[in-house]
Amino acid sequence: QVQLVESGGGLVQAGGSLRLSCAASGRTHSNLRMGWFRQAPGKERVFVAHIAWSGDNIYYADSVKGRFTISEDNAKNTVYLQMNSLKPEDTAVYYCAAKNVFPLGYSSPAVYVYWGQGTQVTVSA
Repeated sequence: QVQLVESGGGLVQAGGSLRLSCAASGRTHSNLRMGWFRQAPGKERVFVAHIAWSGDNIYYADSVKGRFTISEDNAKNTVYLQMNSLKPEDTAVYYCAAKNVFPLGYSSPAVYVYWGQGTQVTVSA
């Protein structure tokens, strides 16, 4: 089992920044891939960003490219999501997730095995 705990959400004005953290514990291993997803009220959970613990295999949703940065700290077993130039449409609950190498793919929630509890991000206009 892998446990994931997100933190860092909050209320911010449009144009502001937040950094989310995802602390992993339990049976973590270097082959895990980590993802961030978000879910707005009444909408499906959608992909935001992905990274491997090696620091490569970095992918972003088009909607956040150039504004969000995903990174990892192996020593702390923590993945980060730096969010800049936030927009009201970024408002959602943000979830951290972990998957094994297989099945392949990174943007579908279905390939992720472990999930955190989520952290609320609210961006005011």
